[in-house]
Amino acid sequence: MNNKKPTHYQQDLAHIRAIMERSTKFLSLSGWAGIMAGLYATAGVAHAHFILGFRMEQIRSENVLDLLREPVIRDTAITAIMVLVLALFTAIFLSWKQAIKKGESVWNPSAKRLITSIFLPLMVGGIFILALISNGMILWIPPVMLLFYGLSLFHASVYTIEELKYLGFYQIILGLLCAFSTSYGVWFWLAGFGLGHIVYGTYMHYRYER
Repeated sequence: MNNKKPTHYQQDLAHIRAIMERSTKFLSLSGWAGIMAGLYATAGVAHAHFILGFRMEQIRSENVLDLLREPVIRDTAITAIMVLVLALFTAIFLSWKQAIKKGESVWNPSAKRLITSIFLPLMVGGIFILALISNGMILWIPPVMLLFYGLSLFHASVYTIEELKYLGFYQIILGLLCAFSTSYGVWFWLAGFGLGHIVYGTYMHYRYER
């Protein structure tokens, strides 16, 4: 009997810990959402580079309106927006399905804390990018996007799966490297938003969803 007691205590402690974790962290992030976001980003970069013929060195004008009048740059901007919208809708839909599968509510206090923690760095980054655009510093958009996105992921990891912080570190490192090589911004985008999400999503799927 004495040999069984520690096992029962350990099971009880593990159960209590699981309940506390579910109440404080949003654990319904979908690995497939990360994989799909990475595939969308990869397809977007391939479309912009190989089909539209977009190159960062094409950006010479400091006037945003002049830039958008150029078909290649305008179509590339539209492609980027489509990738972002697809990634967001896919993440929301698959996380909703994951929450239902686990018998959890998608819009719970932990989800609200997660969204708030992500939103603040992204909002600041978005405003900073608008300032860059208004000053004609278009080449600095890729590193700034990677940096603020990485910071938002690192900040959000407190309220969800811990491994998210490693994806955040990865994006931050890429952003810093990209700041020294702004003409290669598209390829840093591919490495961060494409490859990074695919690898992270695949790991999360096999680690938590199988």
